Amino acid sequence: MAETTAEQTPVEGEETFAEVTTFESEAPVEGEYTSESMASRFGDPQPAAGLGRRKNAIARVRIIPGSGKWKINGRTLEDYFPNKVHQQEVNEPFKVLELDNRYDVVARIAGGGVSGQAGALRLGVARALNEADVDNNRGPLKKAGFLSRDDRAVERKKAGLKKARKAPQYSKR
Repeated sequence: MAETTAEQTPVEGEETFAEVTTFESEAPVEGEYTSESMASRFGDPQPAAGLGRRKNAIARVRIIPGSGKWKINGRTLEDYFPNKVHQQEVNEPFKVLELDNRYDVVARIAGGGVSGQAGALRLGVARALNEADVDNNRGPLKKAGFLSRDDRAVERKKAGLKKARKAPQYSKR
């Protein structure tokens, strides 16, 4: 391997050793502030993503600094969840952190019913907010119970029973 020395003169179009290695590393030096670290220290919104599951529903969520617009499977929050209870459930992580209208939410939801999808979306939003700023957001979200997955699901039907647990009426004679 040929080494470049200071005595060699570069040919036109060729880079010197010093020019090549000067800006090779883009990693920040310890103690040096980057725009990302400054933004997270002073509470500027950061883009983030989260995944939420509830019953059979799966929600993939991205939050982007913005004005509070919702896009769920290409529709607005009011169109996708006409029930106000589901709209409130989905907005709860923002209310707890007092971050109303600071993020735009883009989500893809598949599977399950309306209630399960709302629960999955809430978990996905909470996880994305946690990822955006762990130091400030994790405590309040965890205390409110938004970071734990609700693993309750429909119990399967068993053989010999009418439903999961309901047995046929017992007759002694």
